[in-house]
Amino acid sequence: MDFRNIAIIAHVDHGKTTLVDAMLKQSGTFSEREVIEERVMDSNDLEKERGITIYAKNTSIELGEHKINIIDTPGHADFGSEVERVLRMVDSVLLLVDAYEGPMPQTKFVLRKSLELGLKPIVVINKIDKPSARPDEVVNMVFDLFSELGATSEQLDFKYIYTNAKTGVALCNLTDAPKDLQPLFDLILSTVPPAPQDSAAPMRMQPVNLAYDTYIGRMAMGRIHEGTLKAGMNVSVIKLDGTVERHKISKLFTTHGLRREDVTFASAGDVVHVAGIPNINVGETIAESPDAEALPAITIDPPTLTMNMYANSSPFVSREGSLVTSRQIRERLLRELETNVGLHVRFPENAEYFEISGRGEMHLSVLIETMRREGYELQVSQPQAIIRTVDGAKEEPYESLTIDVPDAIAGNIIEALGKRKGTMSHMASREGVTRLEYSIPTRGLLGYRMAFVTATRGEGTLSHVFSHYGPYKGEIMRRQTGSMISGFTGTTLAFSLANLQERGTLFVGPSTDVYEGMVVGASAKESMVVNPIKGKHLTNMRSSGSDDALNLTPHLDITLERALEYIEEDEFVEVTPKSVRIRKRYLTEVERKRHGTKKAYIVQRQTKHP
Repeated sequence: MDFRNIAIIAHVDHGKTTLVDAMLKQSGTFSEREVIEERVMDSNDLEKERGITIYAKNTSIELGEHKINIIDTPGHADFGSEVERVLRMVDSVLLLVDAYEGPMPQTKFVLRKSLELGLKPIVVINKIDKPSARPDEVVNMVFDLFSELGATSEQLDFKYIYTNAKTGVALCNLTDAPKDLQPLFDLILSTVPPAPQDSAAPMRMQPVNLAYDTYIGRMAMGRIHEGTLKAGMNVSVIKLDGTVERHKISKLFTTHGLRREDVTFASAGDVVHVAGIPNINVGETIAESPDAEALPAITIDPPTLTMNMYANSSPFVSREGSLVTSRQIRERLLRELETNVGLHVRFPENAEYFEISGRGEMHLSVLIETMRREGYELQVSQPQAIIRTVDGAKEEPYESLTIDVPDAIAGNIIEALGKRKGTMSHMASREGVTRLEYSIPTRGLLGYRMAFVTATRGEGTLSHVFSHYGPYKGEIMRRQTGSMISGFTGTTLAFSLANLQERGTLFVGPSTDVYEGMVVGASAKESMVVNPIKGKHLTNMRSSGSDDALNLTPHLDITLERALEYIEEDEFVEVTPKSVRIRKRYLTEVERKRHGTKKAYIVQRQTKHP
């Protein structure tokens, strides 16, 4: 049996996982009795809820005497480190592109990585059933992108095919009768070269991903480059610094469909999971001989965003979570580092916080969301772009930003991005929709998504990916509103909230427990200390309007992503298993004055305690 190793890469929501579903079903991988879920490869709860792929996962299908190992990769830019590693063990990639949207920022990012490694992609134009689809035009846009990224003449002569992953159809020509995915299978077998199978050579493999199993410990996933790997084999692990360690393979797994099968041996060209090496890391070489030459190291782009994580210190600590101490959080972060290669964590001595760094807000928020679901209580500071100094000059990360908005709103978006130090590189209008392409500092995008959704009334799309480090652009204003800060601890009442909603947007509704220093809303102007627990004074005197009904505008539900975008330097996001709250770093007005934070205006008529 020969092996064909491919990765499916695309921008988020262009249909990668749906296409893998269709390939698994039509290849006969599943039996007739098996119940197949939608987006079966998205096995993580967060992946199912958000509808995106977060972790790279591999599966396989068999077509006659051919085994095709397929790696489903994340489409969101924040998880790009997963894609970078996976591309090192495949022989080709399926580049999925939406038949209407065309190439997007993540498309450009993953394609550049593929071309640099010398891979020759197969272009798949997906979602051809869209009423607004323009498949032939998108093929030309993809060719232009190949040329822009410096593809070789051989890479420019790429094969392409049209698909509708939802219905499981592939067409070599748009005029062909739709039937199934057989044209795609034929194209893969005719275009993707078989993996070299030098089984007689001494074994070498390189892990590109890590996993953890409760029973067998840390596992490494990678491709066998040479030789035959056997369970129970003694191997040498060549570390990144050149040192060599001896270990024994305790378990060896290959994949068939979604099942991980325990095998006794695997040959060169196959993708396997191995256990028995407790301290294995991505990019190291597992070899049969201690004198073997190490495989080329895998480099991963560094983090661009950092924040501090603290144990929860609010008055409501331990109400909802069971894991609340710094020691427990530290142990959890150490476990995360075993598999999350794109994450960096610094543990300062005698400090009350942990410094976590990642590729973007989504990358960090997924970690925080996972921890809160496990029962942790914690609080995090405002995300900050990582600034570096090169030859005495400050440099900061820049993003490639692509926005699609209705023509009537484009002017407002251009004005807003100009204030955030963005530089426009392209602008085009088509069928009432304007596409804007920008180069913008990462700091300029922090906190902008909420403002973008409001400005476009939900009719715009925004996507971005890390581009490069460039000159520091100076101060950028993130937020022009203040905060409504609770001056009291208690339960909110509708009477008080009805008065406060005239001053801005509320984050809490009636009958919500609040504490002094908690942010209960966004003020239209400056920050102010308010009393959200004040009730209506009872009296035996009647007056005009005393019995009017209260009309409360629905409050804004604060999700983790919204909270991270909203907070300023002097604020924290408090995260518990059931709640996400925003609070001031220093809870009382006296402490805030002592530490020199922004002074909050006190609403006098709201400060009387009922």
